[in-house]
Amino acid sequence: MAAMKLYLVQHGLSKSEEEDPDRSLTDQGRKDADKVGAYISNHTGIQVENIYHSGKTRARQTAVILNEYLKPRGGVEEAIDLLPMDDPEIWAGMLNNRSDSAILVSHLPYLSRLASLLICGDPENKVVDFKNAGVVSLNRDNEGVWSVDWIITPAIIK
Repeated sequence: MAAMKLYLVQHGLSKSEEEDPDRSLTDQGRKDADKVGAYISNHTGIQVENIYHSGKTRARQTAVILNEYLKPRGGVEEAIDLLPMDDPEIWAGMLNNRSDSAILVSHLPYLSRLASLLICGDPENKVVDFKNAGVVSLNRDNEGVWSVDWIITPAIIK
């Protein structure tokens, strides 16, 4: 199995359903996504082929902001099976056939369950505490073993 980099991103802070039924990003959510996008493009050497998002407004908006900084060859694309309650086994299986680097912009509890499944084989064994607009960098080595490389959250960027 080939090595791979995968970046899991929880969408930026979004408005409540009462305030905005589409749950678009708040001003703070946009600022945080912008801050994280600028930081990871300038300090991590991140290069990705695609940025995938769930299709929900808040995830799409976060993906578009990240795209402005990272400019992946494949651009931004809506993908299936990234909704909050979707089965992480589906993407885990798809990732087995990939070696290109990608970003998945999604939601909780999905991202937590996917990270746990990849790292320890159990989607219910929480291994990462995701934050809005935060990025979790995962690495798959040549033997197919996943590990966490780094985590960047808006709160730790000066």
